[in-house]
Amino acid sequence: MQLLVTGGAGYIGTRLVPALLKAGHKVRVLDKLLFGNEGLESCCEQIEVVVDDIRTVGADVFDGIDTVIHLAGLSNDPTAEFNPDANKSINAEGTIRLARLAKERGVSRFVFASSCSIYYTLNPDGKVKTEDSPVEPQAPYSWSKRQAELGLLELADRKFCPVALRKGTVYGQAPRMRYDLVVNTFTRDAFAKRRLTIHAGGRMWRPMLHIDDAVDAYMVALNAPDHLVHGRIFNVLSDNYEVIKLAHEVRRALEGHKGIRLDLDVQQVGVSRSYCVDGMRFREVVGFEPKHSVGLAVDEMWDHLETGIEFDNPIYYNIRWLELLCAMEQRFKAMGGGPLSLPNGRV
Repeated sequence: MQLLVTGGAGYIGTRLVPALLKAGHKVRVLDKLLFGNEGLESCCEQIEVVVDDIRTVGADVFDGIDTVIHLAGLSNDPTAEFNPDANKSINAEGTIRLARLAKERGVSRFVFASSCSIYYTLNPDGKVKTEDSPVEPQAPYSWSKRQAELGLLELADRKFCPVALRKGTVYGQAPRMRYDLVVNTFTRDAFAKRRLTIHAGGRMWRPMLHIDDAVDAYMVALNAPDHLVHGRIFNVLSDNYEVIKLAHEVRRALEGHKGIRLDLDVQQVGVSRSYCVDGMRFREVVGFEPKHSVGLAVDEMWDHLETGIEFDNPIYYNIRWLELLCAMEQRFKAMGGGPLSLPNGRV
């Protein structure tokens, strides 16, 4: 296939794009490159990269494209809450705009990166959520993902097949790394402090998904027959974990595989965002089977940390990086241009 992967230089994209190439597909990446393109260095000569914004990119980005995998957007609650208007224009309106253009240009399948956080509420009821559970998300990030889903489903017809994957919280090593995801954060803290801090007693539940299982899920959604996935939403996860159990899983892996002794600092205060999700539909309909464990992911991340990576760099934390870029943008505007700009615009 000829594929367009939006957000292909991001956390999941930098694992997905090489997998698509290995499977024999041709890949065009659409990315604003807020986090740079270093994560695609291993395959940069095999792909085409279009540096643009999903809200303004022209329809010609779909020339020759059969299928879109849409990963681009603000990717967690803090970044969405930092600027709710931008979150709405990117995650909701930008997604629907992109899908409409893709449909007009003859793209047959549009695979959308949605999120299990759609099930999060301020007053969780403890019930396991399925794709048929009623959802009324209020948080900006969850709301924007739901609005995008609804817009995509309205575009579905016999020639245009949208598919939405509501992924659990992803974890694991990637070329464009993030340390602001719970398992990744635990692993970083274990390395830096030999201590794991658990808020709200660790009583909140999270659906979890290894990054390589996320890649496999996109490959499955890409290749599944239309009649199985047309206009459908699927929960995608390996399992549900209490956060306290995740901390014990990380400690067990590092003590058993690396000989590292870790302390657990369990604090009873903190925000408790909790939801459990059922992932059987995607497994039963298309045969998806997650294969990767928390322990193996922790080992891989630990080995990478030992190479001397500057893990406290803001670029590994989405909200810190976004705040830094916005502060720099404001500073440049106040200066009348970039730090080396001359009055006539030359550098």
